[in-house]
Amino acid sequence: MLTPLSEQELHQLAMNIVGKEMEELGYEFLSINSKPKKDPQFVALKDKFLHFVVVRAVTYPANPVHYDEKLLHMMRDHGKKYKARTYYAGVGLANSRNYEMPVHHQDDYVVNFAGLIEIK
Repeated sequence: MLTPLSEQELHQLAMNIVGKEMEELGYEFLSINSKPKKDPQFVALKDKFLHFVVVRAVTYPANPVHYDEKLLHMMRDHGKKYKARTYYAGVGLANSRNYEMPVHHQDDYVVNFAGLIEIK
């Protein structure tokens, strides 16, 4: 029987994808919070600037670049207190055999990640 990934597992997968990308871009992690909706997920330094990154796992058919503006503007305002830049990282995940099916432990998946989106 196929077992779909839980919300926590989808979030962990998204965190791993974003974390790897940030590592490759030269970010130094100060804090990582892997709990879904406990924001920000990453607090990092790059080029002597503080960065807050909110990560969301988004399943098909939702668009991973669309975000909760109220939440992200609240995070941006919070970040300004620390002179931090705030980013949204939406990671689209879909079952590679059939986008309409949930992502399962037994199947490959497709990733739709456009990178970090700065919230200004």
